[in-house]
Amino acid sequence: MITSKTSFLALIGNPVSHSLSPIMQNAAIQYLGLDLIYIAIPCKNEDCEIVVDSLRKMNCKGLNITIPFKQKVFDYCSEISSVAKKIKAINTLKLTDNKNWSGTNTDIDGFIYPLKKLNLKKKTSMVLGSGGAARSVIQGLINLQLSQIIIISRNKKSLNELISDFKDEIQIKGFLNTNTGIDNLIEETDLIVNTTPVGMSKTTTYDALPFGQSFWKTIKSNTIVYDLVYNPSPTPFLKYCDKKGCMTIDGVQMLIAQGAKSLSFWTNGLEIPFDVMHDAIKKYL
Repeated sequence: MITSKTSFLALIGNPVSHSLSPIMQNAAIQYLGLDLIYIAIPCKNEDCEIVVDSLRKMNCKGLNITIPFKQKVFDYCSEISSVAKKIKAINTLKLTDNKNWSGTNTDIDGFIYPLKKLNLKKKTSMVLGSGGAARSVIQGLINLQLSQIIIISRNKKSLNELISDFKDEIQIKGFLNTNTGIDNLIEETDLIVNTTPVGMSKTTTYDALPFGQSFWKTIKSNTIVYDLVYNPSPTPFLKYCDKKGCMTIDGVQMLIAQGAKSLSFWTNGLEIPFDVMHDAIKKYL
């Protein structure tokens, strides 16, 4: 029951109307018997600072941060974890005892969760996109000991920044999506990860594939394709790759695993029921 003493957690991003985080988080909160609720708050780019600062002064205990604010919120934190500093992306804020934000990143743990059972050591990979989510994915691929990462992006500036930040840890190359040599790279890659929002439900790109369908004509059936987008499930990209015979992984397990890690962070290490969270959202997928 929600009372005058109930605290809240929130998701901040643009868009957030598609998000299943409130459903799975509230299911876990209820299961654990916590006096909390979790809500989604849409936020325009120009309003991010005032929204995050206002929530700091209210009865808000923590925030999840999604597109496009995972780098922007660095400016609003008094404490930042080493992993968030390393990848330059924050997806979770916790209110400290002195009413300031402490930032960390749970996306890395979430990302590698469905990949742990696969033998990807020394395999090659391709990351689509060069935003905050790509940074978590690259670190996850480094942790899994892949041999090479190729990044494909439309944004030259963020692409070059990614290469510069990770070049000392793994063999990493970047290409703009217009590069004519990408066909051969796609054909030779073992794992492809989409970190862009293309194909996300309730967006104008719902029926689209990253960089367009013709971009993927050389993909092989032995390629593993992982789309971080989880709604709809499967995405248009995964449907296309499934028809090509690829092994496909959607973003559902990552969503739950990173969400469970965030909830544990907010509740000082409580064990979070993964199955309860999954059961809560599966009818919405």
